[in-house]
Amino acid sequence: MQVLTLPSGETVPVLGQGTWGMGEQARRAADEATALRLGLDLGMTLIDTAEMYGDGGAEEVVADAIAGRRSEVFLVSKVLPENASRRGTIDACERSLKRIGTDRLDLYLLHWRGSVPLTETLEAFTELIETGKIRYWGVSNFDTNDMAELATLPGGAACATNQVLYNLSRRGIEFDLVPWCRDHHMPVMAYSPVEQGRLLDHPALKAIATARGATPAQVALAWLLHQSGTIVIPKATNPSHVRENRAALDLKLAAEDLAALDKAFPPPTRKRALEML
Repeated sequence: MQVLTLPSGETVPVLGQGTWGMGEQARRAADEATALRLGLDLGMTLIDTAEMYGDGGAEEVVADAIAGRRSEVFLVSKVLPENASRRGTIDACERSLKRIGTDRLDLYLLHWRGSVPLTETLEAFTELIETGKIRYWGVSNFDTNDMAELATLPGGAACATNQVLYNLSRRGIEFDLVPWCRDHHMPVMAYSPVEQGRLLDHPALKAIATARGATPAQVALAWLLHQSGTIVIPKATNPSHVRENRAALDLKLAAEDLAALDKAFPPPTRKRALEML
C-alpha cells in the first residue's frame, strides 16, 4: 500500500474507505461491515465516517467492521458544524466514540464551516487531544480563504488535512486550494472520487479503461491517486467493488491518458467557488 505523510510525520494509506451512505438501512449493515473488513484485509486501513452519516448509523457499521482490529485502522470521523462549539464538539466526539466502540479517533474533522467561531472548535480539538480522545484534527469543505484564516488562529497550524469534493468533474480546487495545501504540506482528502457513479459512463473514461484493461472507476481513482498529496476515500459496499478500488493502485496512467483526461475534463483557469455534495 502506498502511503502519504501527514504534517505530524505519521503515514497513512493514500487509498482508504468512505462510509457516506452506509448505516441507513439495518438490513444492509452486515454487508457494509463485511465490505469494510475486506478493505482492511487489502490494506485500505484508513476509514472515514461522520456523525451525520445515517444519523450515526455509519459509525455503528464501522464499529462492527473494526471489532478486534482497532489497532490496524486509521479512524476518521467528523463533527457537524451545529455541534462545533467547545462543549458541543467534546460531547459529539464522546457520542461518536461510543457508537464506534473505541476510546480514540485518529483524526477528527469539522464537517464544514458553520456559525460557531473557529476558535471554539479549535479549543475543543486541543482539549480532546490532551485527553487522548483524538490524535489529530482537521477540516472538511474549507475553501482557500477559510484555510488561510484558520492558519492565523492559535493552534490553527496543526490542521492535518482538508477533506473536499474532488474528482475529474470537480477540479475547481486545483486553481488555488490545492496549491495552498501543498505549500503548507497538508494533504487533501478527496471524497466522492467517482462522483457517486455519475462519471462512469463518460466516453473518455471508458476509452482509457478499455485500452488499459481496467474499469472506468479504476481510471477515475488512478487519476486522483496520480495527484500528489491526495488521499482518496471511495465507498464500496460490494466485495467486487472493494477489490476493484484496491486494484486502481496498480493502474499507472500514461502521459497520453492524462492528456486525454485533461481534454475531457479541463483544469480550471480561474477561481471557482468551492463545491460540496
